[in-house]
Amino acid sequence: MLTKKFRLLCATIASSAVLNSIHVPMPFRSSELLLDSAAYAKRSGGRSSGGSFNRSSGSSRSSGSSTPGGSSSGSSSSGRSNSGGYQGGGYYGGGYYGGGYSSGYSSGASIVLWIVALILVGGAGFFVWYLLKSAKKSKGNELDNDIVTVSMIQVGLLAEGRAIQKELTEIVEQGETDSIEGLHAQLQEAVLALLRMPENWSHVQASSETVKTRDEAEKAFNRLSITERTKYTTETISNAGGQLVLKEFEVDPDKEPASYIVVTLLVGTADDKPLFMEIRSMEALTEVLNQLASLNAEYLMKFELQWTPQADGDSLTYDEMLLEYPKMLQI
Repeated sequence: MLTKKFRLLCATIASSAVLNSIHVPMPFRSSELLLDSAAYAKRSGGRSSGGSFNRSSGSSRSSGSSTPGGSSSGSSSSGRSNSGGYQGGGYYGGGYYGGGYSSGYSSGASIVLWIVALILVGGAGFFVWYLLKSAKKSKGNELDNDIVTVSMIQVGLLAEGRAIQKELTEIVEQGETDSIEGLHAQLQEAVLALLRMPENWSHVQASSETVKTRDEAEKAFNRLSITERTKYTTETISNAGGQLVLKEFEVDPDKEPASYIVVTLLVGTADDKPLFMEIRSMEALTEVLNQLASLNAEYLMKFELQWTPQADGDSLTYDEMLLEYPKMLQI
């Protein structure tokens, strides 16, 4: 009996030693707690928004179109000779000489050539006019129909590029969001601010979707906007509908230093197809940003700019970015 108890004690000691030597992980969810703390962290954000999918894109454009000029139909007949084909001959040197037939034949051939030339020139002119009219009609249909495109570009920048925070703040403070011209200027300035610091680009997420109705576009745009706005707790600066609103933000002194800045561009356009496909490289991002900067103001319907953090001293850590922006790709 004593021998059995001694064996059991030895087995217990041996098993404890083995468990301690291999460091069996305990069910302490430190990573989950870290993510929870990132989820509840206070962050500041900036936003500028304006435009609508319900406006009439073609109302401000001229409805007139060029038409082909009329052709003169009397020019060929006015120069035509009234003389007959036979001019009559005269007695000369013992015989008759008649010269009218050759002259009439030459005049008729010239008239035919002129008519053929006019037909060719007129046909070529009509063809060119038809092509121009078709192109203009196609553009008008794209601007006036209900098919629109909603695009989003998110760029993650290293904290070394925090100068962009000040630039975006100035753009929002001075921008006009109650007109398409003002929104177009804001879009260009925001894109240029990003293009000036490619050395700080670290991550990107992008999508461009075409929808068949403007109501669908409005819902898709608002859904993207709300999703991104929930990723920061205080909108410290906003300019929507021409109204500038500023709010105070208390920076947590114990928070880790800033690591990243995320800039979001939401663009609604009258295009009938997506503006771009996937963006997986710096070259592709540069190309798309240049495309947005050169966007025709006539096609812009709605634009929103967001970025976080916005307040001085506020930060977005690496863990927070992984949590809030899990679909961003490193470039």
